[in-house]
Amino acid sequence: MHILAVDVGNTTTEFGLYSDDELLTSYRFITKQERTMDEAAFFVRDFLELHSLTFSDIGDAILSSVVPNINQTLINMFRKYMDVDPMVVGPGIKTGINVATANPREVGADRIVDALAAYEIYGGPVIVVNYGTATRYDYVDADGQFKYAVTSPGIKISADALWTKAAKLPEIEIAKPDTILVNNTITSMQAGLVYGCIGQTEYIVRQMRKETGTEAKTVVAGGYAPIIMPHTDVLDIYDPLLTMKGLKLLYDKNRH
Repeated sequence: MHILAVDVGNTTTEFGLYSDDELLTSYRFITKQERTMDEAAFFVRDFLELHSLTFSDIGDAILSSVVPNINQTLINMFRKYMDVDPMVVGPGIKTGINVATANPREVGADRIVDALAAYEIYGGPVIVVNYGTATRYDYVDADGQFKYAVTSPGIKISADALWTKAAKLPEIEIAKPDTILVNNTITSMQAGLVYGCIGQTEYIVRQMRKETGTEAKTVVAGGYAPIIMPHTDVLDIYDPLLTMKGLKLLYDKNRH
C-alpha cells in the first residue's frame, strides 16, 4: 500500500511517499496559506506521476502541521481526490513519547514527530536539533520523556531581520566564510550568521548536557543543518529524513 506522509512547516511543506515500509521519495514546496485544495492536488498529482502513480494508488496518509490554516485544505484534498481520511498528528494520537513539559499542548507536532524518530531510531537520552524556520533543541531522556525545549530564531529569520531592518545591508547568500576574520559587508554578515549559529549550537548543547548530567547524543535535521554540522564537534548524527521517518512510526503506532 502507498502512504503519503505530509509535514507542513512555516516555510516549506514536505511530502514523502511510502510503499509499505519503504520511503520511495520525498519533495518540498513552499508553504502558502492561500493555496487552494485544488492547487495542492495539482502538486501532488505531478509528484505521483513521476513514479507512475495516480491518486487512486494512495491508500492512506498522515499529516503533521504547524500552520493551522492549511490543515483543512489538505484534509479536504485527501478526501476529495484520494478518498482518504488522513491521520492528523495532534491530541489523542499515540506517540510513544511522554511530553513532560509544563504545558504539553504547546509542543508543536513537528517537535513530537522528530523526537519520536530520534528516540526510537537512535535511543535516548537524545537532543534533537532542527535547523528550520526556528532553530530547535529538544531533549528526550533515556525513558522517552520529552522534557526540555529551547527555541531560537532560525538562521534565515536572522538573515531576513538583518536586511529588512538595516537599510544599508543587502540580501545575501547564507554561507560560511573560510575565516571569521572578514573585512567586507557581505562576508561580515555571513560570518555573523553562520559562526553565530555554530557558537549558539555549541553553547546550548553543552549546557543541556551539563544541566541534565548526561552525554546525550545529538540528532540533527533541517534545511540549514549541512551548513552548520561540519564545523562543530557537538553534533553527532545528521538525518535529513528524520521527520518522514517519524511520521511513518506514528502511522504504524496508530493504524495497526
